[in-house]
Amino acid sequence: MASPVLNLDQLRRYAVARSLFAPTTLPKALQRLGFVQADPLRAPARAQDLTLRHRVAGYRVGDLESRYAQLPIEEDFFVNYGFVRRDLHHLMHPRTARIVWSAARMKQAQEVLAFVREVGVVRPAQVDAHFDHGRVVNWFGGNSKASTQLLEGMHYRGLLRVVRREGGQRLYAVREHEPSGLDAEASMDALVDVIVAKYAPLPAASLGQLVSLLSGGVPQWRQHRQAMLQRARLRLPTAEVDGTTWFWPEGENPASHRHGVQDQVRLLAPFDPVVWDRRRFEQLWGWAYRFEAYTPAVKRVRGHYAMPLLWRDQVIGWANVNAKSGVLTPDVGFVCAAPKDKAFAVALDDELHRMAVFLKLIEA
Repeated sequence: MASPVLNLDQLRRYAVARSLFAPTTLPKALQRLGFVQADPLRAPARAQDLTLRHRVAGYRVGDLESRYAQLPIEEDFFVNYGFVRRDLHHLMHPRTARIVWSAARMKQAQEVLAFVREVGVVRPAQVDAHFDHGRVVNWFGGNSKASTQLLEGMHYRGLLRVVRREGGQRLYAVREHEPSGLDAEASMDALVDVIVAKYAPLPAASLGQLVSLLSGGVPQWRQHRQAMLQRARLRLPTAEVDGTTWFWPEGENPASHRHGVQDQVRLLAPFDPVVWDRRRFEQLWGWAYRFEAYTPAVKRVRGHYAMPLLWRDQVIGWANVNAKSGVLTPDVGFVCAAPKDKAFAVALDDELHRMAVFLKLIEA
């Protein structure tokens, strides 16, 4: 589907404006995003909270977790792990995992499923105490309780759902499947459309990467990835800009003058939709951003949890924010130099104030 001539400036404004929409309610923001990536690190807060604070009016750290049970969302794997709308969650199940369980493992799972159905809501420790499955080697070489690993596998396969968390620990209940009414091809296309709606405008290579990552959410359809991608390329609006083919959702116009630029600073989570795609990041902002939390300290360039600093429609630097002892301490760096205009200084102070309110360090 052809489109008018575009340039990178228009794509940049469009990318920022469409993702950082006017703050709304938490349910409406989740409906619009479709999926929010989760990460356990708190520096100064988890990624899901840092993402939602820009898009939900009055959002405070922990709001998603405390309200999770009342929201139409599920913890699950999509293109990565996080919180997905329940209607999309049903499109991905029943899920057939790539690793086939042995007959003995399947018997254990059925026994645990019967136990959870009887109890209602369980903690991993309850299952471990009841069955004593022992310990296993986990993916990073340490030891984990076998029951915990089994519950995680049952959750991934759609046998269980996460009811809530307590102290960061998942509590599980039996998941009842609700057929979506869509056939497999329509379900696949709907899931791809959620990806595009969240991360657009997307370079062609990034669209391909995300469709490939979707196989983690729908491993039963791995063999259909190329067909999914081909259908998306045929139905989505597209344009070539500086040698790169870009895609975005139907009905949107990247060249629209409605995509205005605000005199506002935003500190973005490393997994925020605006900056998640590192390929697109370099094309739109001209420098390489890397997440360095798992990089040895001596090799870090920008810091443990450097959050990209967006000023107007330009990502001009980053900030590591420490909130220990109840005091917000930012360490700000710039790709070139800090803007000299007073508007930037005021906007940065405003953003740091909003961050402190969000972290409940001060009152609004």
